[in-house]
Amino acid sequence: MVKDTTETKVEDQKETTKLSYYEAVGRRKESSTRVRLYVVGESPITVFGMSLNKGDMIMNKKPIEKYFVGEVAKKMYLEPYRTTNTLNRFVMTATAVGGGMQGQLAALIHGISRALEKVDKEKFRPILKKRGFMTRDPRAKQRRKAGFAGKSRARKQSPKR
Repeated sequence: MVKDTTETKVEDQKETTKLSYYEAVGRRKESSTRVRLYVVGESPITVFGMSLNKGDMIMNKKPIEKYFVGEVAKKMYLEPYRTTNTLNRFVMTATAVGGGMQGQLAALIHGISRALEKVDKEKFRPILKKRGFMTRDPRAKQRRKAGFAGKSRARKQSPKR
């Protein structure tokens, strides 16, 4: 009996370095955002196929400046970093689902704050809490009630006679 021997090619496997990061989830209305703050040295890291340096921010696989356009939005999402003096210390990636732009922006701020809290709880939590970044804004759209006139608070018109 002759056995077939087949050679298996062992492909060169790339060494993947384990990236260390702090992860948190921020929520607002219908939006939910997963935020990762990567701890980076002097050399750039590769995330989503992009080479990123300290201070770079990616939102849904786009640079954050292209996702949230405008100076007002920029000032808002950088505020947790300014409050804790950690501007340009991390590489931030975020993935948002649901809601609109304002809800996603508020969810991003909440997620960044919760991730920064994990970096140094004793130092950052009181500062972020005092500024109101740690509190999830509970306001959401009111549900539609059955038997009403289509909207959450609308009433059916009653006949005059």
